[in-house]
Amino acid sequence: MEATPVAKSPQDLQQKIAFSEHVKRITEQIHAARDLDYILLDLRKEVLSVFDAEDLTIFAFDPEKKEIFSKAPHIDSVEEFRIPISEQSLAGFCAKYLRPVSIADAYNIAELQGVHPALVHDTTYDKRTGFKTKQVLTYPIVADNKYLMGVLQLLNKKTGGRFTRKDEESVAEIAKALGIAFFNLRKVSKKNPSKFDRLVANKHIAQSDLDNAIAESKKGQSDFEGILIEKYKVPKIEIGKSLAQFHKCPYIEYSERTLVDIELLKNLNVDYLKKNHWMPLKRDRTAIEILTDDPSDLDRVADIKRTFPGLNIRFAISLRRDIAQFLGSATGQGDSNPTRKLDENVSDILGELVNEAQEAATEDAGGGLDENDNAIVRLANQIIADAYRQGASDIHVEPYGEKRETLVRFRVDGDCFEYMKIPQSYRRAIVSRLKIMASLDIAERRKPQDGKIKFKLSDSKDIELRVATIPTAGYNEDVVMRILAASEPLPLDKMGFSDRNLTAIKEIAAKPYGIILCVGPTGSGKTTTLHSVLGFINTPDIKIWTAEDPVEITQYGLRQVQVQPKIDFTFAKAMRAFLRADPDVIMVGEMRDKETAEIGIEASLTGHLVMSTLHTNSAVETVTRLLDMGCDSFSFADAMLGVLAQRLTRRICKDCKEQYVGTAVEYEEIRQGYGQRGHF
Repeated sequence: MEATPVAKSPQDLQQKIAFSEHVKRITEQIHAARDLDYILLDLRKEVLSVFDAEDLTIFAFDPEKKEIFSKAPHIDSVEEFRIPISEQSLAGFCAKYLRPVSIADAYNIAELQGVHPALVHDTTYDKRTGFKTKQVLTYPIVADNKYLMGVLQLLNKKTGGRFTRKDEESVAEIAKALGIAFFNLRKVSKKNPSKFDRLVANKHIAQSDLDNAIAESKKGQSDFEGILIEKYKVPKIEIGKSLAQFHKCPYIEYSERTLVDIELLKNLNVDYLKKNHWMPLKRDRTAIEILTDDPSDLDRVADIKRTFPGLNIRFAISLRRDIAQFLGSATGQGDSNPTRKLDENVSDILGELVNEAQEAATEDAGGGLDENDNAIVRLANQIIADAYRQGASDIHVEPYGEKRETLVRFRVDGDCFEYMKIPQSYRRAIVSRLKIMASLDIAERRKPQDGKIKFKLSDSKDIELRVATIPTAGYNEDVVMRILAASEPLPLDKMGFSDRNLTAIKEIAAKPYGIILCVGPTGSGKTTTLHSVLGFINTPDIKIWTAEDPVEITQYGLRQVQVQPKIDFTFAKAMRAFLRADPDVIMVGEMRDKETAEIGIEASLTGHLVMSTLHTNSAVETVTRLLDMGCDSFSFADAMLGVLAQRLTRRICKDCKEQYVGTAVEYEEIRQGYGQRGHF
């Protein structure tokens, strides 16, 4: 008996034609795509509309990292996520074996193992988004039937229990178009890379706007980078990164912290350098580093090699405006910091010293200048002023003898960086000048000395510096200056404590007697924390005495005393005086010895609240330290209210921070460390 085929209704044929036209239209859009991001982001919803599915992801293959990746919009940015090519995910398995996979239940282990014994469903996406994956259809995107280009993945069939053969046929047709498009885009990107591909790829500017900016710059009215920054609001650092990626050179943005070797500029015409947009930055044992906005300019490269014959050249990318700022700062022909209040530039002063060093007939220490010379005085003042303006906590002056220049370094946010180099012939003069400012003995170079400098920044601003000199090898002296800018205490709630620690600190600070210790390394903010605690309890009904060395933070309502060890007015003697001055609370800067510690414990046991700092690495070690000092264990056990061990941590800049989405491996490490619910 022969089966008779069922005739399709006109409505079915019409739907089939409409579906085919829809697929054809999207295929044409895929072939016309101008870049990969357009397919991954902009065409995603169009492609999804072809299928009876809740979600769709288009993955592209990264041949360098051997991963597949995709992108998704996230608030005001684009989130990229990557998947290894392995059996640890359905998409990764599809990419590895170049075979489609259709799953009715992604969480059914038996069904997964029926496809491959090692196949696993990656649940990272579900956990991150709250999406519940059920049915999955993954299809490889290939070119020439053999080259992996990516993976097309459908999630959750809207009607029915799993994806049908018709769905697979439709996916195969779209995947074929994607394979051709991906292959062509890869060829184009390899053939004609652009300097600003990164800007377009990262959505900092549209390709059409970039083309308009190029056309506008060719008219000669404005430079190209200026148009991008001012008109199209492209961040300057992103332009630099794009150029660096294209030229495969590091990008160096202008910064006052970057040291320019002015010796390299001695025989060069600054106007010529500004006009041609290049300059030598520094020299090391291997090469001279040249800043330029275009290291592919052959005529410019030839000029640079003629200028430095026989030397290795290493290029770094910098924007034209950055190069101009570097040149202005190094030569004194421009103001690198428009807010600078002093009328001096360190480069100007240093240039005077270099010229005088060249003219000096002898190699005597000081090179004809002494600590009272005008240039040395101005240089010392400017170093201190610049350190304060750059937010430095310490200034290090480090002489290296007669054969190497004296190095000046600033410590900012916990890290040191080179600020400038002073000709070696002036190492004694600058050190002596700083010692004079600190009222130290300039004739004594064999032993360390301590002092202070009161420095007037302006008519309304004074700062204080704690100075330490230390004899170093080669009969040199290092000078280290800690900037002690008087400031107001931070509110306790703004200190960044965890809720648990903040509650505990407030509870013990409200006690009428006992001892509270804040411990940690030098510069970890112990005194700042204690002043915040004092600010929390500072009310008119409480009498608070403090003994400090030095008094860095001033606070109304506190009676603050500066100890003077040189005249035998120590922390211990200050505390004995406080006990006769009707105190409620006593804060002592540091418990340096047994006497101070015992007086503090005694005061806490006789109805006073005592606060102090100690140099230990942890709260537990504080007990051991007090025992090592010889304190009575029973006494301080009764007196102790709490010990806070602290460190300073860096905070991410609120203006330039970017969201980072971790990989599956990183999320797993966090889960292993903090538990399934992620208590962190």
